Amino acid sequence: MAKKALSIRPRQAPGADALPLPGQAQGGRSGARGSGTPVRIDWPATLADGRPRKRADLHWQTRRLRPGELWLVIVDASASTRRHGALAQAKGLLAELFASAYRQRARLAVLEAGGAEARWLWQGQKASAELHAWLQQLGAGGGTPLIEALQLARPWLLRRQRHKPGERQRLLLLTDGRLRDWPALATLPCPGLLLDIERAPIRLGRARQLTLELGADYLHIDDLAPSTRAPIWNRP
Repeated sequence: MAKKALSIRPRQAPGADALPLPGQAQGGRSGARGSGTPVRIDWPATLADGRPRKRADLHWQTRRLRPGELWLVIVDASASTRRHGALAQAKGLLAELFASAYRQRARLAVLEAGGAEARWLWQGQKASAELHAWLQQLGAGGGTPLIEALQLARPWLLRRQRHKPGERQRLLLLTDGRLRDWPALATLPCPGLLLDIERAPIRLGRARQLTLELGADYLHIDDLAPSTRAPIWNRP
């Protein structure tokens, strides 16, 4: 049996003691539903055409199925995100997002961009306790391999789109945008939201430029309304 490449090994990192602060990614309604397979006879519709004499005369009710969803989350865990409670607030929001994914049966993919390199933690599985355990010990430190994470995410999403053409994909990028420079970036292959977690008194504002290049929506974490129950990427 091939060795699992995506197992999450708990590791204590600088800043891991940053406790999650309350976030605002609470629930949200599911999207449109599509038709499923017949599950039982629709007698009113059947009898409206007269007494059925053969199976072909029957009308069937169909079960409404929720289109499959994938939420890809890229977390900037560089040292700068530890400042001013940014990491703690982001962790609280992610905890709620993972719980929402579990309730809505959305698949999750998670990329951590911190330290020496970006690494996959989850690649299309359902939310589980293992993912919450990773979040609890998530710390911040080292460099910012954020561009590497984006370069990993794009071809992975495109391959998944070919294999699952009916799946609805969303990308959430949490970053403070504190990069010195970066190469030209291709736009995201799915709807995306950049959640700016820069909270320093003097802000560089580079996350906005990154948002424009990616073709994503922009939102600052301080602007989230806690009473809003819409999915985070649909918030005003």
